[in-house]
This record gives sequence, C-alpha cells and structure tokens, in this order.
Amino acid sequence: MSTTHNFERSLAYSHDHADAPWWTLVYQAAFGQLLSCVSVRKDGWAQRSGIDRIVITEHGRRITVDEKVRSADWPDFLLERFSDEGRRTAGWIQKPLDCDFIAYAFVPSETCYLLPTITLQRAWQLHGREWVKVYPEKRAYNEDRGRSWVTLSTAVPRDVLLLAMTDAMTICWGK
Repeated sequence: MSTTHNFERSLAYSHDHADAPWWTLVYQAAFGQLLSCVSVRKDGWAQRSGIDRIVITEHGRRITVDEKVRSADWPDFLLERFSDEGRRTAGWIQKPLDCDFIAYAFVPSETCYLLPTITLQRAWQLHGREWVKVYPEKRAYNEDRGRSWVTLSTAVPRDVLLLAMTDAMTICWGK
C-alpha cells in the first residue's frame, strides 16, 4: 500500500502538530520542569540533522528531539530507510542525527514514545536487514513544485522494536 503526499500539505500538518500543547506535557513528564521548549521549523543545519525541538530543563540540560507524528494508532513504528529511494538518500533511521531522542507520537491514543536515538539506530544496525525481509515496506509518493520522489520505510511492530532496543543496550564482552 502506498500513499501520495503533497510536501507543502504534509509540512503544514507537521507544523500544526509542532504547536500542539501536548508536546510540552510530554516533555515535562519525561524531563521535569522546563525552562524552554522551542520548536525548530526553519530549514537549516538543525532541521537537516534531525532536530525539531530543543528542550532546556530547569537544571540547564539541553535535550534535542526529532518529532514523528502518526494520525492513527498503528501497531508499528514506521522507520524511514530512504528519504528518496531513487537517489538512495539515507532516511532518518540510517543517517547520523544530532538529536538525543526520537519522539514518536500516536495522536488518537495520546501516547508518545521517547526513543533514544543512538539506541534506536543501533537496534536498526543489529536487526534492520532481518526486519526488511519480514515486515511490510511502505512507500510514500511525494510531490513538491514539480519534483517527485519516493520515501521508503519499514513498519516494525512496536513490541519488536522495543525489545530490539533492549538488546541494543546490552553489551557483552569477554565471550
């Protein structure tokens, strides 16, 4: 199954959710009292390195977040392998990111998973080849100003990914 996205409409949807008050509730619950919670919208180094929001706690800790929003309560995490399949441009699961967390929100159930980026990407490194063979591929056809491209993602069940992240955090030596 594939989806066609108009880039401008998709960006507007994303920006609508960037202003949602529940993001602050999520970050306060996760990190405690906040000094600031700033959305990064303009294209630039931060956006291109996976930073949608910069959170600063009352103790001065700076936390960077890449926000993903799903409009339905799907049973999986959609992991973007290629942002442009034709050009083989690495998607966010495969490319180096500067964000500390991927905040993956399911709007209808009001649920957000805060996935540590390094652990998430290590889980992909350990299990991604297997997942690509086993779980559905999802293609999104994108159009913007006469240009079109296809984004390719793998739909990994939530429980499978979370277990793989535990595996990715476990390091054995001397065996």
